[in-house]
This record gives sequence, structure tokens and C-alpha cells, in this order.
Amino acid sequence: MGIRDTDKTLPSNRMVFELRRDEQKYQAFRQDMEASMSSFGLGEDEKCAWRAMDIEALGKLGVHPYFLPQISRLFKGGARNHNDSDAARLYAEKMGLASQH
Repeated sequence: MGIRDTDKTLPSNRMVFELRRDEQKYQAFRQDMEASMSSFGLGEDEKCAWRAMDIEALGKLGVHPYFLPQISRLFKGGARNHNDSDAARLYAEKMGLASQH
């Protein structure tokens, strides 16, 4: 999952880009993710990955690597960004990076 694996036509890329920049679209996503996914034209594989918050699967489908940690912020918020934030922990968990204690 690198930059070369990015699918520029993948609707999830447009969705992340717009949700991070448009507060109204972001709030609509928070209220009804299914409607948001449909409005952006996501395919069923993408929808399944979003429903499961499966960031790794989204990367394999072609989401831009920069957007992968942004996805965790869409679900868990971006305030107080630090290595132990809810968003950072979600990203680590979904990408198989969670520490083994």
C-alpha cells in the first residue's frame, strides 16, 4: 500500500478529501454514513471497509496513503492529536501497528 497503489478514481479518495474540508458534508457523514457513501458513489467493497472502519482494506482498495490516518480522524475526531489519541489508536489497531503488551 504505497503511493503507486493509489486509485485516483476511487470514490473514497474524493469522499475523504471533501469530508475533511467541508463541515456540512462531514456532519452529514457523522449523522448518516450510508447516505454519504451513496452520495459519493462508493462501491460495495468500499462501503464494507468503511462500515468496519477497516483502514487497511481501504488502503488495499486504493485510498491514498495520506488519507489513511485521516480516516481514523473522521471516526474519532482530530482534536488533541497525539500518539495516544483515540484516532491514533484506531489507526494503529486497524493497520496492525498496535503494540503487543
